[in-house]
Amino acid sequence: MPAIADINETLVRTYINRAVSDVFKTMLGREPTFSAQREQVPSTDLPPLDSHRPQVVGTVGFIGDVNGLIYLHLDLAFARVCTCHLLGMTEAELDEAGDDVINDAIGELTNMTVGSFKNGLCDSGYPCKLTIPSIVRGSNFIIEPISSASRHIYYFDCQEHRVVADILIQRDE
Repeated sequence: MPAIADINETLVRTYINRAVSDVFKTMLGREPTFSAQREQVPSTDLPPLDSHRPQVVGTVGFIGDVNGLIYLHLDLAFARVCTCHLLGMTEAELDEAGDDVINDAIGELTNMTVGSFKNGLCDSGYPCKLTIPSIVRGSNFIIEPISSASRHIYYFDCQEHRVVADILIQRDE
């Protein structure tokens, strides 16, 4: 199927806004609101979140007629809230279960979000498939893209928490 839309900022913003909103509303019972964006961000710019606070960053890629990665940044406190809600756990149960449970939950949340984004790309004529999720954890780190990728960063407020979608995208020429 030929592409019916150019991959531009409006398309990327529309698909990520829909993906984050739908997944967080359905899976977490929370309604995130789009709050800001930084388009075409150079790799030397500041990281998307306060890098001195512990973070859990889920990432899933997509490959095909368009290639890319989406990093979903959550601070550790919100990652814990999300995990407890997704798995029906208390904070004490989560403490006992350990970090692997948080990693799995945020990996799955990211997988669903990127899957929804990818479906929009496919519907626009850019067939692609997802890669497996992975997790980056820590503080005071920066994810630097390669120079040939277009980078878009979108901020969402979810009650008192911030979610950041950092999207790297490159058309397969």
